[in-house]
Amino acid sequence: MNPKEIGRRGALLAGGGLAVPWMAPPARAAGTANLVLESEVVILDPHATTAAITRTFATHVFDTLFAMDGQGTIRPQMVEAWESGPDGLTWTFRLRPGLLWHDGTPVTAADCVASLERWAPRDAQGRMLWAAKAELVALDARVFRLALSRPFPLVLDVLGKPNAPLPVMLPERLARVPVETRIREIIGSGPFRFRPGDWRPGNYMVLERFAGYVPREEPVDFLAGGKRVHLDTITLRVMPDQATGASALMAGEVDYMQYLPFDLLPRLERARGVRLLGLGGIHMFQGNFRINHAAAPMDDPAVRQVLWRCADQASALTAMGVPERFRAPPCPSFFLCDAPLDSRAGAEAIGVDVEEARRMLARTSYRGQPIIFLTVAGSISQTAAQVMIQNMRLAGFTVEEQQMDWGTVLARRARREGWHLFSVYANGTDMFSPLTHFYVANTCADYPGWDCDRDIERLLGEFALAPTPADRRRIAGEVQAAAVRHTPAVMWGQFTIPAGHRERLRDLPRAAYPMFWDVKV
Repeated sequence: MNPKEIGRRGALLAGGGLAVPWMAPPARAAGTANLVLESEVVILDPHATTAAITRTFATHVFDTLFAMDGQGTIRPQMVEAWESGPDGLTWTFRLRPGLLWHDGTPVTAADCVASLERWAPRDAQGRMLWAAKAELVALDARVFRLALSRPFPLVLDVLGKPNAPLPVMLPERLARVPVETRIREIIGSGPFRFRPGDWRPGNYMVLERFAGYVPREEPVDFLAGGKRVHLDTITLRVMPDQATGASALMAGEVDYMQYLPFDLLPRLERARGVRLLGLGGIHMFQGNFRINHAAAPMDDPAVRQVLWRCADQASALTAMGVPERFRAPPCPSFFLCDAPLDSRAGAEAIGVDVEEARRMLARTSYRGQPIIFLTVAGSISQTAAQVMIQNMRLAGFTVEEQQMDWGTVLARRARREGWHLFSVYANGTDMFSPLTHFYVANTCADYPGWDCDRDIERLLGEFALAPTPADRRRIAGEVQAAAVRHTPAVMWGQFTIPAGHRERLRDLPRAAYPMFWDVKV
């Protein structure tokens, strides 16, 4: 998920660090680029969080066995070849030769086995695959075998998924560290290497080109293919707010800013040497109000249903200042509109109607209890929440907005009591499938919100075993209808936040994730 406007204090709290005096980052040389990403990287362990900023860090520093291309196809990445038996129960993988960790040691099959064992229990799709796993074992230095107790058609999709936490590989000694304690030594095998001596929490981080990285032969395509690095270093700058970042971009002090503030877009579009990058489809964002099913009165499905009539997507996006060209029309699909699994099942229950919400609420068990709504102060997600809160109050809810930074929201949402809703948005690549959507895929799991619908759980299993894309589309529609009834979350809009970059950066990929392999200056 994407906090985007994470505050400095929240970032330091989330990372367990202390504030340090401001220090200027290294001077920019010809082969370097200064970047302002969505927030500071505070969790460096790639298996420990679903935070999108950690995923961005992980795609540069670590590597995966398989990866998704721009068309949604899963391609081999660290793997050279693989085969599965005719019954689909035995999968054998052989690593590409010459793969190295950043400390110069070779990547082995044992490393991959340990990495998957660490990652899978932390991930919704990983848990589904592991439920079918009988054995995972290294056969030699480059070959390992996955044996299943029953067929699981989405083996490659899970191993190459683009969703956080990514199934990245770690050296075995780090993969043996329990994920609850987080790794402290950051060693991957990806195209960039983390420089711990050039990391100043709250200020900047430097990644350098890893000279020992061996790219694949085929052209790069989204997260797949040959990642050829042309930049010597990239410096991830921490800016105190979006306006400061935008000013630095216009002044040429930074070369890239991941999320531009909507109110400054007219100035940025006129700025000399600045280019804007907007995206569509699965590369857009989906906003959600996550609901805590463990806290009354949100344990009552009739009360949750009222929220569909309070959510005004058009007004929320307008209040946020999203221009028409950077938003989708009001979208009733959990799995994004204009995306492969777009479904309108149950759409008749979705759509703002405050008077209908008032009538519906009067027929429920609700008796005026305070509804605690967590918001990130100063964020666009807070703006969306305030539109929702106004409509909820008009419908008859008693709502208490509690403003805080993102780090505090993360801490508060981990408790079953003390909150009812929070507002957040996430990359469409995380939300376009029943198996990846945070608030659908985690039903009946120990996940903040603690919803459980056995019909959805059953359908997710059927989706994972579906033999054809047509079958998956049909089942996705059934999941959509069940999710509308169950209401694990309510969508507040589908939109894109354009990135901005200086003209000196060439060949910048058009994708939802910041990616700086293949980029030239």
